[in-house]
Amino acid sequence: MKKLLALALLSFAASAADLETRSYQVQITSHCDEGEVSCDQVVYQGKSKKSGKTITLEGSSWHTLCADGVTPCRFLGYQFKNGDTTYYVRDDGLLQVIRGRQVLVSEQGEWHQ
Repeated sequence: MKKLLALALLSFAASAADLETRSYQVQITSHCDEGEVSCDQVVYQGKSKKSGKTITLEGSSWHTLCADGVTPCRFLGYQFKNGDTTYYVRDDGLLQVIRGRQVLVSEQGEWHQ
């Protein structure tokens, strides 16, 4: 039982990553099994370095679609909705927060695992 719990914790730890930009600290945690191509159980925990305010959102992985228009192909990052605002955390470390057509945040960061 302890061995199984330890393996589960190791699996969980491997699915968390932190992104740090100039103004924000973001932790992304995937609650899907390792090896799944797409995941609809991803949690965003963000903190403003200026105000100290935090936000927690649920979202999904984000991919381009293959030629069939259905199958996920290239991994782009993660996306999270909060009303009419979408948070994008890109694989290359770019954090974007967009409301409608207005870009509220666009900061390049560095991933820490």
